[in-house]
Amino acid sequence: MDNQHLLIIGQGDIGHAVSNTLVGSGHDVTGVARRARQHYDLQDNVGFIQADALTLNAEQLASFTRIAIIVAPDDYSTKGYEQSYLAICQHLAFLKDNLEQLERVVFISSTGVYGQDSGEWIDEDTVPVTPTRAASQVIRQAEQVLQHTFSDKAIIIRPSGIYGPERLMRLRQVQDDKPVAAEHWSNRIMDRDLVTIIAKVMTVDAALKPIYIATDFLPVTTLELTTWLSAQIGAPPPTVDSDKLTVTGKRLHSNIPLAWLAYPDWQTGYRDILAQRNL
Repeated sequence: MDNQHLLIIGQGDIGHAVSNTLVGSGHDVTGVARRARQHYDLQDNVGFIQADALTLNAEQLASFTRIAIIVAPDDYSTKGYEQSYLAICQHLAFLKDNLEQLERVVFISSTGVYGQDSGEWIDEDTVPVTPTRAASQVIRQAEQVLQHTFSDKAIIIRPSGIYGPERLMRLRQVQDDKPVAAEHWSNRIMDRDLVTIIAKVMTVDAALKPIYIATDFLPVTTLELTTWLSAQIGAPPPTVDSDKLTVTGKRLHSNIPLAWLAYPDWQTGYRDILAQRNL
């Protein structure tokens, strides 16, 4: 990792945690975000560029050897995704010929690019079926722009459902006693593990896979998950939604090295969260 210069485009919850993790390990890190630095919980030794990523020019990017794109749209419409994920990837592709030092581009995508929705098993070699959600189609386009332009320099990370101490959708669902689908398969990754995965992919010098499915090792139906969570907090078991009886969702085969995960299954993760919350 000598003489590596790392750029993290996007300083939201995941992006700023990646920046802090990398600089804490002794790496040369710069973050990019549109708001002023004081809006982000960044360590002092993280470099910072306040800019819209679409305005970055080749001169500003020339010294960076590895770039990660960790962004979210301003709004969750198709246009919002086009103006963030896709536009940033297209902008980097446009600048490619002037980025002579660049050896790795890491794009944080989504397992939503897999349109499979009948409980199928998905692994790193599975070709995505076109998703029905237009925003997911845009993310897939963004992946393809980087893969076409940067070839084996492009590394795609596809996280599944991100959860953590501040991301408690399933726990809120239990507390609200909402009916759940009979057999909808779901997958998840603890936010802290996702940060570790991105940091590893940015820094390891060993051969990398072109695609990482960033998920834990235990797919689960939402019914099983909410039943388990209900038991943990002493709530009534969930009721089944009578309009959702068919098998849906997908089951993901993680290809993340086990040593990279502090939470290899959702039970380990939620037990930790519940303990922290004294539930």
